[in-house]
Amino acid sequence: MPEQTASIRQIAPHGGTLINRMMSGELAEAMRDAAQSMLQIPLTPMNLADLEMIAVGGLSPLTGFMGQDDYQSVLHDMHLHNGLPWTVPVTLAVDSELAGRISEGQNVTLVERRSGDMHPLAVMEVREKFDYDKALEAEKVYRTTEDAHPGVARLYKQGDVLLAGEIWVFELPLAAQTEFPEHRYTPAALRALIAEKGWRRTVGFQTRNPIHRAHEYIQKAALEIVDGLLIHPLVGETKKDDIPADVRMKTYQIVIDNYFPTDRVVLGVFPAAMRYAGPREAIFHAIARKNYGCTHFIVGRDHAGVGKYYGTYDAQLIFDEFDKDLIDITPLRFEHAFYCISCGTVVTAKTCPHGKDDWIFLSGTQVRAKLRAGEMLPTEFTRPEVSEVLVTAMREQQEETA
Repeated sequence: MPEQTASIRQIAPHGGTLINRMMSGELAEAMRDAAQSMLQIPLTPMNLADLEMIAVGGLSPLTGFMGQDDYQSVLHDMHLHNGLPWTVPVTLAVDSELAGRISEGQNVTLVERRSGDMHPLAVMEVREKFDYDKALEAEKVYRTTEDAHPGVARLYKQGDVLLAGEIWVFELPLAAQTEFPEHRYTPAALRALIAEKGWRRTVGFQTRNPIHRAHEYIQKAALEIVDGLLIHPLVGETKKDDIPADVRMKTYQIVIDNYFPTDRVVLGVFPAAMRYAGPREAIFHAIARKNYGCTHFIVGRDHAGVGKYYGTYDAQLIFDEFDKDLIDITPLRFEHAFYCISCGTVVTAKTCPHGKDDWIFLSGTQVRAKLRAGEMLPTEFTRPEVSEVLVTAMREQQEETA
């Protein structure tokens, strides 16, 4: 391990400056008071996740929701208007009726629905409002216009007008205050922790699934070439059939406590919502992890994919389309891993000479079917402790809905 020192030079945030849009003290209270008399804009779960990420610097260099120049540049060129790599729009959509009540230059209040009430979180100066082509965004970002794709379906349901402008946040969304507080590191806090640990090279691991042996294999292989590992599961909005975040967090903690050197691993949560944008989202996830202090980022096959919309290696190949100095985070490209009966260990197609008849791997559909039936998952697929957590959670869910 490298010698611990505060003088270790950290990777720069995307764009060079870690953004902080959080207000505090008297200034925050004054802004909160002023917000009471402003027109209210209700935020969706996606908007709330983006608001938190912008506020704490996870989406540096963004200081608010994108304007038209950035939006168009991201769609067509996968860069912000200033030339920085960026691959997914971060926008605030409203319906035409609400948009008609807003003028450019007007300040509005961004609010969260809480038990039927509208709770103010931030003020936004509306610099622009503009129409956009949903089908074009779907095609460019998700590579499909089919509403069977969850990201496209969400896009089609949102408003027809985009509002753009900087935000000033005086309170984070409720989830940011109550869910996984001990693991909800801001980028600044995580960078400080990495410096305290003396890690010169830190690899980030993105997941929205419970941890299994293939994950362990990839994470430990990455740990061989870096100083520390950030297991950074996404806890924002996901598909309805994805395993709930609290259950997933239990599986990560169990495996870290029992099968990892705990001084070389940090478990944090990634507040973003899942877009399922495949290759573009792989870049988006990597850039965000750079803001959190990672120098490396694990990219598996079909990263952030869903269904059959993306090629197996598209999420890895897309990194070759960008200037390495501008991306400035090293992707670690991994194959799909699985247990081989003949090898007696976890392998990939690159390292195993045997055929598929010897390979044990389960699809998400198969995993959910076994859990619904109350069956433990194969020990070759996941640790028994993890399987027990998943079976128990599924049983409790079934009892609640019975």
